[in-house]
Formats: sequence, structure tokens, C-alpha cells
Amino acid sequence: MHQERIARVAQQLAQTDHDIIFVAPGADLRYLTGYDALPLERLTCLAVRTTGEAWMIVPTLEKPSALAHKVPDMGIELLDWQETQNPYSLLMSAVGQPQRPLVNNLMWVEKAFGIQGASGTNVELAGKLLSDIREVKTPDEVTYLHEAGAAIDQVHMNMHKWLRPGRTEREVGKDIAEAILAAGHVTVDFVIVASGPNGASPHHEVSDRIIQAGEPVVVDIGGTMASGYCSDCTRMYVCGEPPAEYLEHYAVLMAAQEAARLHARPGVSCESVDAAARNVLESAGLGEQFIHRTGHGIGMETHEEPYIVIGNKSLLVPGHAFSIEPGFYFAGKYGARIEDIVTCTEVGIKSANNTTRELVVL
Repeated sequence: MHQERIARVAQQLAQTDHDIIFVAPGADLRYLTGYDALPLERLTCLAVRTTGEAWMIVPTLEKPSALAHKVPDMGIELLDWQETQNPYSLLMSAVGQPQRPLVNNLMWVEKAFGIQGASGTNVELAGKLLSDIREVKTPDEVTYLHEAGAAIDQVHMNMHKWLRPGRTEREVGKDIAEAILAAGHVTVDFVIVASGPNGASPHHEVSDRIIQAGEPVVVDIGGTMASGYCSDCTRMYVCGEPPAEYLEHYAVLMAAQEAARLHARPGVSCESVDAAARNVLESAGLGEQFIHRTGHGIGMETHEEPYIVIGNKSLLVPGHAFSIEPGFYFAGKYGARIEDIVTCTEVGIKSANNTTRELVVL
């Protein structure tokens, strides 16, 4: 599988006027090699030429880890370097003089500058070269994402055990984090428990604020499974009776999310899915309170291509995986978001998250 992915990168690279790409530790490297290398100040880097030849350089102290991940078995020439050596010069000696090198988008600047200095030519960002490959999931990847979705659903189904008035967001968040691991994730990527006015901040995490009866609580949680694929799901809760105005707004939000879900299918643009949700909210006078895009792609990273946002005219195809998560946010009062991860099929979408989208009264 990984050799095929490296070959695809080489093929895509050959269709450009660039001759080599350098990939640093992170999701791109994990996707291409399965090696979850530590992002150290010491250089670890994969290099792939248009010919399909590939090299990886690692610090000598990381060589056992690279061997354990069977890097050489993928047809990658493994190089290692000692503390007193210049790894950039060593890498260039192995790969040959690049003419127009690319670096993956999330490479640390100091590493990119090191490659640039050793190669004697300016590096450029790979842009969508890697994301175009990663964003269309294989059937196995779709299965992994649905397994992740089912695992995070388990956590939401048990929210009544932890979320109640008198507890702080931080206390509830700690319980949720433990449950995310117990449900099968190997890491907790984020826990948002945003009560009352904190719900008006989409990326609020947790605080020592005490949850009050009758106020809405945004719970947005996710983690990474052993497969390397991520979960991400937002549901809304209230302990007691919420304000009548909030219930009216929430009914509109449910309609907006459902409109986007019904619209999403192969052949429609990413921006049209955003518009399907946004139009409902705008028609109800909530357009100004919807302050973010409708969704993001997901895979080995929680946020990746394709982005469901106005301006993205890319068409959905089978294998795309993304969130549908419209929201509304009233500063100083409350907020709400309904988020599902969905995968694009041949005829529509399939949801990885299947707990109720209704406001859950605890």
C-alpha cells in the first residue's frame, strides 16, 4: 500500500515541472510510509523523485524506529546521520542536485530553509499535490473513518453520566477524555465543553466555569484511532429547560444541517454544500451568527481537504470524507453547532455519526 502511495506521488510530481519532493514528519509522512516519526529538531525527511526513487534520512538514534516500521522494505533507501554531520548535505549527496524542489506544506520553516541552503535552489510548497492524493479515501480508509465515528458516538451516548449542573466544564471534559480512550481511540485530539456564553466561541475548550441549569452546552469531541484515522462530532445538550428563543434558533439549525446533508452527493461543488446550509440560516435571520465554514475534510488529520466553504468550486467525488457542521453564535449568550462526519458514496453520503441531532435534554 505504501509503495503504491509513493508511486502515485512520483507520478503526480512528474506531471509538474518539479523534480523532487521532500516530506517531513506528520500526517503526510504517515500516509506515505506508515512511519509516525517524531517531529524533532533533528532532521527526519523523506525524498521522492519523479522516477519513483525514494530516500529517507533519520538521526542515527531514530534508525531503530525506522527499521521497526520497515522503511527499507518499501523500496526506500534509509540514511542515518550522526550528531556531528550535516544531514542536509548528506541528503543532497544521496538524492542528487535538485532543480526545482518541493516541500510539503507543514514542514517546519527551519527544515525547509536547510533543504534550500543545501540544494542551492529555492524550495516551493507542494500545495495540493499531496492533499489531492490523500483527500479521496480508499474503501479501507472509509471503513476506518466509520469505525472512528462509531467510537465517538459511544462517548456522546454516555454524556448523561458526566454532564450536569454544578460541575465545571473542566471536570466534565476530563471524564469525556477518559471515555474517548475507553471507546477505542489511542489519543484524545480535543475536548470542547462550552456552556452558556462560552458556547458563542466555536473553539472554546474547557474552563472552570460551573455549568448552570437551563443553559445549552456545546460538546465537540474527537480523537485518533489505532488505524491513524480521526473522529470529530458535535452535539448539543441542556440540563433542564432552555430559553424559548434558543429552541427556535435550534430548529432552524437542524433544518440547515439537514439541507446540507440532503444536497451533498457526487458532482456537486463543495461551496454549494456550504450554501445549502447557509441559505437556511440566512433566511431565518441567523446568517450573521454563522461565522465559519460548513465543513472540513477529515482523515489522518482532523482538518484536511476538501473544505466545505464558499469559494471552493471542487466537486465532491466518491471517497471524499468531510464534516457538515453549521452553527450559530450569540456573543455573551450561547451558541450551537451540529456536526456529523460523512463520506461520499456513488449516490449520496453516508454518515459516520448516528446519534440524535436533536437538542438532548439531560
